[in-house]
Amino acid sequence: MRQSSGSIEESRAQEFKQEDISLLIKAVKFSAEKHKTQYRKDAEGSPYINHPIDVAEMLWNVGSVRDIHVIVAAILHDTVEDTRTTPSEIEEHFGRLVRSLVQEVTDDKSLPKAECKRLQIEHAPHLSTGAKQIKLADKISNIHDVAFAPPADWPYQRRVDYLTWAERVVNGLRGCNEGLEQLFDKTISRARSQLHADTTNLEG
Repeated sequence: MRQSSGSIEESRAQEFKQEDISLLIKAVKFSAEKHKTQYRKDAEGSPYINHPIDVAEMLWNVGSVRDIHVIVAAILHDTVEDTRTTPSEIEEHFGRLVRSLVQEVTDDKSLPKAECKRLQIEHAPHLSTGAKQIKLADKISNIHDVAFAPPADWPYQRRVDYLTWAERVVNGLRGCNEGLEQLFDKTISRARSQLHADTTNLEG
């Protein structure tokens, strides 16, 4: 019996979704393997893989991002910068578009940290929409941790400086995703309130 055109379209849509899920699972496995010996700088020393998963989840649930390449690149966004992964390896496993997104959000670790931070501010307005969304979700995740689960060796002023710098980067990302921008504004407001409470407690 011949399938109707509607059934064929539904079948193709289901097949495409299955391919997306397969690619996403592959990316999670790849990223987990690459980051397996790394931990976040938070007080608990949580597994590093929690961070890219948080970024991807934020893109999906808050930003309503449905581009599978952006979600996969979010899972992989720190692999080139923080592990021995190469851009060509990303392209081999996940394609040219994912490689491009990952490279857009990757700092050049051969440069001094201050220069990397300056370049993030300078480059932010010129990123692709997908890269802007990844970087915005990344900043939300990071400022949350800096405020509510800070590294034990980060003094108060370093935390304040990070929030100030992150806001300057995000100023160049605005216009890419209203939902994420609203969450950033709420998160940085809560973060500043937390830092104010922390310094008040120290003074007390």
